[in-house]
Amino acid sequence: MKKIQLFLYVIVLLIYIPAFSQVGIGTATPSASAKLDITSPTQGLLPPLMTTAQRDAIVSPATGLVIFNTSTNSETKNSSGWVALSSSFVPMPAIAIGTQQWMRENLDVLTYRNGDIIPQVTDPTAWAALTTGAWCYYNNDPANGSLYGKLYNWYAVNDPRGLAPTGWHVPSDAEWTILETALGGSSVAGGEMKEAGTLNWTTPNTGGNNNSGFAGLPGGFRYDGGTFSSVGFSGYWWSSTGTNATIAWLRNLYYSNGNIFRGTSNKKSGFSVRCLRD
Repeated sequence: MKKIQLFLYVIVLLIYIPAFSQVGIGTATPSASAKLDITSPTQGLLPPLMTTAQRDAIVSPATGLVIFNTSTNSETKNSSGWVALSSSFVPMPAIAIGTQQWMRENLDVLTYRNGDIIPQVTDPTAWAALTTGAWCYYNNDPANGSLYGKLYNWYAVNDPRGLAPTGWHVPSDAEWTILETALGGSSVAGGEMKEAGTLNWTTPNTGGNNNSGFAGLPGGFRYDGGTFSSVGFSGYWWSSTGTNATIAWLRNLYYSNGNIFRGTSNKKSGFSVRCLRD
Protein backbone atom coordinates (compact mmCIF):
# COMPACT_ATOMS: atom_id res chain seq x y z
CA MET A 1 0.00 0.00 0.00
CA LYS A 2 2.79 2.40 0.92
CA LYS A 3 4.51 1.75 -2.42
CA ILE A 4 1.30 2.62 -4.28
CA GLN A 5 0.92 5.86 -2.29
CA LEU A 6 4.51 6.85 -3.02
CA PHE A 7 4.01 6.14 -6.72
CA LEU A 8 0.89 8.34 -6.82
CA TYR A 9 2.74 11.13 -4.97
CA VAL A 10 5.52 11.10 -7.55
CA ILE A 11 2.96 11.26 -10.37
CA VAL A 12 1.31 14.30 -8.75
CA LEU A 13 4.69 16.05 -8.48
CA LEU A 14 5.46 15.38 -12.13
CA ILE A 15 2.10 16.85 -13.15
CA TYR A 16 2.03 19.96 -10.98
CA ILE A 17 5.64 21.12 -10.46
CA PRO A 18 6.13 22.27 -14.08
CA ALA A 19 3.17 24.64 -13.64
CA PHE A 20 4.82 26.50 -10.75
CA SER A 21 6.52 29.82 -11.56
CA GLN A 22 9.32 29.08 -9.11
CA VAL A 23 10.40 26.07 -7.07
CA GLY A 24 11.91 26.50 -3.64
CA ILE A 25 14.03 23.95 -1.76
CA GLY A 26 14.52 24.94 1.84
CA THR A 27 12.37 28.03 1.40
CA ALA A 28 8.63 28.66 1.13
CA THR A 29 9.22 31.97 -0.68
CA PRO A 30 11.56 31.38 -3.62
CA SER A 31 12.97 34.41 -5.38
CA ALA A 32 10.79 35.72 -8.19
CA SER A 33 13.88 35.94 -10.42
CA ALA A 34 14.83 32.28 -9.97
CA LYS A 35 13.16 29.22 -11.46
CA LEU A 36 14.83 27.14 -8.74
CA ASP A 37 15.79 28.68 -5.38
CA ILE A 38 17.81 26.48 -3.01
CA THR A 39 18.23 27.91 0.48
CA SER A 40 20.47 26.35 3.13
CA PRO A 41 22.93 27.69 5.72
CA THR A 42 24.83 24.39 5.90
CA GLN A 43 24.73 22.76 2.45
CA GLY A 44 25.58 23.72 -1.12
CA LEU A 45 24.71 22.70 -4.67
CA LEU A 46 26.98 19.93 -5.99
CA PRO A 47 27.38 19.70 -9.79
CA PRO A 48 28.51 16.43 -11.41
CA LEU A 49 32.17 15.59 -10.70
CA MET A 50 34.16 14.27 -13.66
CA THR A 51 37.60 14.16 -15.25
CA THR A 52 38.55 16.03 -18.41
CA ALA A 53 38.23 12.81 -20.41
CA GLN A 54 34.74 12.19 -19.05
CA ARG A 55 33.77 15.81 -19.79
CA ASP A 56 35.01 15.48 -23.37
CA ALA A 57 32.90 12.31 -23.78
CA ILE A 58 29.65 14.24 -23.19
CA VAL A 59 27.65 14.11 -26.41
CA SER A 60 26.62 17.56 -27.68
CA PRO A 61 27.00 19.47 -24.37
CA ALA A 62 24.50 22.30 -24.13
CA THR A 63 25.66 25.89 -23.87
CA GLY A 64 25.45 26.84 -20.20
CA LEU A 65 26.10 23.30 -18.95
CA VAL A 66 28.00 23.35 -15.63
CA ILE A 67 30.24 20.59 -14.27
CA PHE A 68 33.04 20.30 -11.73
CA ASN A 69 36.14 19.17 -13.60
CA THR A 70 38.34 17.40 -11.05
CA SER A 71 41.41 18.33 -13.12
CA THR A 72 40.75 22.00 -13.87
CA ASN A 73 38.05 22.83 -11.30
CA SER A 74 34.55 24.08 -12.10
CA GLU A 75 33.76 24.82 -15.75
CA THR A 76 30.86 25.87 -17.91
CA LYS A 77 30.21 25.32 -21.62
CA ASN A 78 29.87 28.38 -23.84
CA SER A 79 29.76 28.79 -27.62
CA SER A 80 33.57 28.63 -27.83
CA GLY A 81 34.12 25.60 -25.59
CA TRP A 82 34.63 24.80 -21.93
CA VAL A 83 35.74 27.76 -19.81
CA ALA A 84 36.52 28.26 -16.14
CA LEU A 85 33.72 29.80 -14.10
CA SER A 86 36.32 32.04 -12.47
CA SER A 87 39.57 33.00 -14.18
CA SER A 88 41.03 33.88 -10.76
CA PHE A 89 40.39 30.46 -9.20
CA VAL A 90 43.63 28.92 -7.88
CA PRO A 91 43.76 25.11 -8.16
CA MET A 92 45.74 24.55 -4.94
CA PRO A 93 46.96 26.59 -1.98
CA ALA A 94 50.42 28.09 -2.16
CA ILE A 95 53.55 26.45 -0.80
CA ALA A 96 56.12 28.69 0.90
CA ILE A 97 59.70 28.21 -0.30
CA GLY A 98 62.10 30.70 1.24
CA THR A 99 60.56 34.16 0.81
CA GLN A 100 58.34 33.07 -2.09
CA GLN A 101 54.94 31.41 -2.39
CA TRP A 102 54.45 29.04 -5.30
CA MET A 103 51.41 27.23 -6.61
CA ARG A 104 51.44 23.55 -5.69
CA GLU A 105 50.48 22.43 -9.21
CA ASN A 106 51.21 23.35 -12.81
CA LEU A 107 48.87 25.84 -14.39
CA ASP A 108 45.82 24.33 -16.10
CA VAL A 109 43.65 27.24 -17.24
CA LEU A 110 41.58 27.57 -20.41
CA THR A 111 41.28 31.36 -20.43
CA TYR A 112 43.36 34.46 -19.90
CA ARG A 113 42.76 36.50 -16.76
CA ASN A 114 40.11 38.60 -18.53
CA GLY A 115 38.14 35.50 -19.55
CA ASP A 116 39.24 35.34 -23.21
CA ILE A 117 39.72 31.82 -24.52
CA ILE A 118 43.28 30.52 -25.00
CA PRO A 119 43.18 28.41 -28.17
CA GLN A 120 43.96 24.70 -27.95
CA VAL A 121 46.16 23.76 -30.91
CA THR A 122 46.73 20.08 -31.63
CA ASP A 123 47.96 20.09 -35.23
CA PRO A 124 51.79 20.17 -35.35
CA THR A 125 51.98 22.34 -38.46
CA ALA A 126 49.58 24.87 -36.98
CA TRP A 127 51.53 24.85 -33.70
CA ALA A 128 54.82 25.52 -35.50
CA ALA A 129 53.32 28.54 -37.26
CA LEU A 130 52.02 30.24 -34.11
CA THR A 131 53.07 33.70 -33.00
CA THR A 132 50.19 34.05 -30.53
CA GLY A 133 49.24 32.21 -27.34
CA ALA A 134 48.10 28.58 -27.36
CA TRP A 135 48.05 25.44 -25.21
CA CYS A 136 47.94 21.68 -25.66
CA TYR A 137 48.06 18.48 -23.64
CA TYR A 138 51.20 16.39 -23.91
CA ASN A 139 50.71 14.17 -26.95
CA ASN A 140 47.28 15.83 -27.25
CA ASP A 141 46.00 13.39 -24.61
CA PRO A 142 43.66 14.84 -21.93
CA ALA A 143 44.78 12.09 -19.55
CA ASN A 144 48.19 13.76 -19.46
CA GLY A 145 46.54 17.07 -18.65
CA SER A 146 44.95 15.67 -15.50
CA LEU A 147 48.40 14.80 -14.17
CA TYR A 148 50.76 17.39 -15.64
CA GLY A 149 48.53 20.34 -16.48
CA LYS A 150 48.67 22.07 -19.85
CA LEU A 151 51.68 22.96 -22.00
CA TYR A 152 51.70 26.61 -23.11
CA ASN A 153 53.82 28.40 -25.66
CA TRP A 154 55.65 31.53 -24.50
CA TYR A 155 53.25 33.79 -26.39
CA ALA A 156 50.55 32.76 -23.92
CA VAL A 157 52.94 33.45 -21.03
CA ASN A 158 53.61 36.95 -22.35
CA ASP A 159 50.07 37.84 -23.44
CA PRO A 160 49.00 41.21 -21.95
CA ARG A 161 45.63 39.73 -20.95
CA GLY A 162 47.46 37.72 -18.29
CA LEU A 163 47.97 33.96 -18.25
CA ALA A 164 48.24 33.69 -14.45
CA PRO A 165 45.14 34.09 -12.26
CA THR A 166 44.64 37.31 -10.32
CA GLY A 167 47.19 37.61 -7.51
CA TRP A 168 49.74 35.44 -9.33
CA HIS A 169 52.29 35.80 -12.10
CA VAL A 170 54.62 33.69 -14.21
CA PRO A 171 58.04 33.93 -12.50
CA SER A 172 60.86 35.82 -14.14
CA ASP A 173 64.29 34.30 -14.74
CA ALA A 174 65.55 36.18 -11.66
CA GLU A 175 62.71 34.82 -9.50
CA TRP A 176 63.58 31.25 -10.52
CA THR A 177 67.13 31.98 -9.40
CA ILE A 178 65.84 33.11 -6.00
CA LEU A 179 64.09 29.73 -5.68
CA GLU A 180 67.27 27.84 -6.59
CA THR A 181 69.26 29.79 -4.01
CA ALA A 182 66.71 29.16 -1.28
CA LEU A 183 67.04 25.41 -1.92
CA GLY A 184 70.82 25.30 -1.74
CA GLY A 185 71.84 26.17 -5.28
CA SER A 186 71.19 24.77 -8.74
CA SER A 187 73.21 21.58 -8.17
CA VAL A 188 70.81 20.27 -5.50
CA ALA A 189 67.64 22.34 -5.88
CA GLY A 190 66.24 20.03 -8.56
CA GLY A 191 66.13 17.09 -6.16
CA GLU A 192 64.42 19.25 -3.55
CA MET A 193 61.80 20.18 -6.16
CA LYS A 194 61.10 16.81 -7.79
CA GLU A 195 58.29 14.55 -6.66
CA ALA A 196 59.85 11.68 -4.71
CA GLY A 197 59.85 8.10 -5.99
CA THR A 198 59.35 6.61 -9.42
CA LEU A 199 55.57 6.53 -9.76
CA ASN A 200 55.82 9.28 -12.37
CA TRP A 201 59.58 9.83 -12.74
CA THR A 202 61.70 7.33 -14.64
CA THR A 203 64.13 5.35 -12.45
CA PRO A 204 66.37 6.37 -10.71
CA ASN A 205 64.89 9.88 -10.14
CA THR A 206 68.23 10.89 -8.67
CA GLY A 207 67.98 13.17 -5.64
CA GLY A 208 64.19 13.43 -5.86
CA ASN A 209 62.86 14.00 -2.34
CA ASN A 210 60.36 16.89 -2.70
CA ASN A 211 61.60 18.47 0.53
CA SER A 212 60.48 21.83 -0.86
CA GLY A 213 56.89 20.73 -1.52
CA PHE A 214 57.16 21.89 -5.16
CA ALA A 215 56.35 18.33 -6.34
CA GLY A 216 57.77 18.83 -9.83
CA LEU A 217 56.63 16.23 -12.37
CA PRO A 218 58.16 15.06 -15.66
CA GLY A 219 55.49 16.52 -17.92
CA GLY A 220 57.74 16.64 -20.99
CA PHE A 221 57.46 19.37 -23.60
CA ARG A 222 56.41 20.20 -27.14
CA TYR A 223 59.04 21.19 -29.68
CA ASP A 224 58.60 24.41 -31.61
CA GLY A 225 57.94 22.18 -34.63
CA GLY A 226 54.92 20.59 -32.95
CA THR A 227 56.21 17.15 -31.86
CA PHE A 228 56.38 15.95 -28.23
CA SER A 229 59.20 14.56 -26.10
CA SER A 230 60.47 13.51 -22.66
CA VAL A 231 57.37 12.79 -20.59
CA GLY A 232 58.50 10.71 -17.61
CA PHE A 233 62.07 11.94 -18.04
CA SER A 234 62.00 15.74 -17.77
CA GLY A 235 59.89 18.65 -16.64
CA TYR A 236 60.18 22.08 -18.27
CA TRP A 237 58.80 25.39 -16.97
CA TRP A 238 58.74 28.78 -18.64
CA SER A 239 60.02 32.00 -17.15
CA SER A 240 58.48 35.31 -18.18
CA THR A 241 61.87 36.59 -19.35
CA GLY A 242 62.66 36.69 -23.04
CA THR A 243 66.17 37.09 -24.42
CA ASN A 244 65.26 38.29 -27.92
CA ALA A 245 62.37 38.15 -30.38
CA THR A 246 62.33 34.35 -30.59
CA ILE A 247 63.99 32.97 -27.41
CA ALA A 248 63.06 32.93 -23.70
CA TRP A 249 64.49 31.52 -20.44
CA LEU A 250 63.23 28.30 -18.85
CA ARG A 251 64.00 25.83 -16.05
CA ASN A 252 64.32 22.07 -16.42
CA LEU A 253 64.37 19.09 -14.03
CA TYR A 254 65.77 15.73 -15.16
CA TYR A 255 65.29 12.15 -13.96
CA SER A 256 68.98 11.20 -13.67
CA ASN A 257 70.32 14.01 -11.46
CA GLY A 258 69.35 16.46 -8.74
CA ASN A 259 70.14 19.65 -10.65
CA ILE A 260 67.82 22.37 -11.86
CA PHE A 261 68.95 23.55 -15.28
CA ARG A 262 68.68 27.08 -16.59
CA GLY A 263 68.34 27.27 -20.35
CA THR A 264 66.59 28.90 -23.28
CA SER A 265 64.19 27.74 -25.94
CA ASN A 266 62.21 28.99 -28.90
CA LYS A 267 59.07 30.82 -27.80
CA LYS A 268 57.00 28.47 -29.97
CA SER A 269 57.88 25.55 -27.64
CA GLY A 270 55.26 24.18 -25.27
CA PHE A 271 56.26 23.99 -21.59
CA SER A 272 54.54 23.74 -18.22
CA VAL A 273 53.86 26.91 -16.22
CA ARG A 274 54.11 27.24 -12.44
CA CYS A 275 52.89 30.52 -10.96
CA LEU A 276 54.32 32.65 -8.18
CA ARG A 277 52.22 34.75 -5.83
CA ASP A 278 52.47 38.51 -6.39
